Amino acid sequence: MRIYDIILKKRNGGTLTKEEIACFIDGYVNGSVPDYQAAALCMAIFFRGMTDAETAALTDCMARSGDMIDLSRFGGLTVDKHSTGGVGDKTTLIVAPIVAALGGKVAKMSGRGLGHTGGTVDKLESIPGMRVTMEREAFLRQVEAIGIAVIGQSGNLTPADKKLYALRDVTATVDSIPLITSSVMSKKIAAGSKNIVLDVKAGSGAFMKTPDDARLLARNMVAIGKACGRNITALITDMSRPLGTAVGNAIEVIEAAEVLRGASKGDLYDVCAALATEMTMLFAGVPRAVAEKQVADAIESGAAFEKMKEWVCAQGGDTAWLESAKYGDGAAFAVPVLSPSDGFITSMNAEAIGAAAVILGAGRSKKEDAIDHSAGIIVKEKTGGAVKKGQVLACLYTNNAASAQQAKQRYLDALTIGPQAPEKTELIFDIIR
Repeated sequence: MRIYDIILKKRNGGTLTKEEIACFIDGYVNGSVPDYQAAALCMAIFFRGMTDAETAALTDCMARSGDMIDLSRFGGLTVDKHSTGGVGDKTTLIVAPIVAALGGKVAKMSGRGLGHTGGTVDKLESIPGMRVTMEREAFLRQVEAIGIAVIGQSGNLTPADKKLYALRDVTATVDSIPLITSSVMSKKIAAGSKNIVLDVKAGSGAFMKTPDDARLLARNMVAIGKACGRNITALITDMSRPLGTAVGNAIEVIEAAEVLRGASKGDLYDVCAALATEMTMLFAGVPRAVAEKQVADAIESGAAFEKMKEWVCAQGGDTAWLESAKYGDGAAFAVPVLSPSDGFITSMNAEAIGAAAVILGAGRSKKEDAIDHSAGIIVKEKTGGAVKKGQVLACLYTNNAASAQQAKQRYLDALTIGPQAPEKTELIFDIIR
């Protein structure tokens, strides 16, 4: 069959067969389908959409375009979590130890940050000595021994997605629900876990700006996960403001450790408890009330924090650092952001706050940019908070004095301060099973 005919069929609104989709994916990976034809098909999909069956076929073909990780030795205990990205989103660092402490098997490959969204691998690398690469068998042995291993994406996992995402990024076809769904779910399917919980963010700091858009994406991913034989749940969570108080790398690890020690409550704790509860329900097959209690007990007993230390130690990290590190360690400058007026914080642009952290050195504008692990932002006041003129709203940490002033203005521009408190918004908008 000809790629031209496949493009024409989709352009005209037709439904592609699994064989036609496989022909495209195989050809694009082996180089026989050029970028210009792949771009044409992506644009046709962008405008014409895909049925659930088409999206499931695309996801399956992309997952099988490279290596597939076999986690069958762990039976139904394997569980993975994926977030669609946000600001201050250190949930993997918290939920993975909780779930592992409860008997789940978390064999996870995570990415690096780009733009305003942070990456789990960058955060882990801020722990002295922490390794985020290992051979596959060593990775599986660690999961078998302690229930958890988190490393960077490696090997030949979903090469079709790598090629297609790079192409979509430069052809204005990123924000297509079928293409987003197949990109996310192909990596989850190839990674091998039987149970998957999705954290689909909605708000100014997320890719999906409204809860309704996030629901649409979540429903598609849940449907495709089910079609591919996975047990899957999606939570729609708020990303109209940073999650927790820390935005950066080392400071996010410190905050995660505080949550696992039971020393920090609030929105970060609540989202992580909800995610861990759903993960436990899936892998353990227990009712919600039982899972909720197990998650709370894992934190309160110290078992979750002990599991975090065991995990960090297994990957060469310094567990003493987890116990003693302080916000701002290693940063030459700590710059306060002061409120310009009295009032209430009525809104926060989380994406702009993430961009301010990038200016400080905590993130990347380009893939090759270096990360300053000590840089970042501690958010002191969030949406709904009453503030006085001159009150500290945030503290910026950096090793570049010039960047601090630019980031300070960017942070202030991200806030709206008004005379009346805003209406309280939900932290978790919906759960889709």
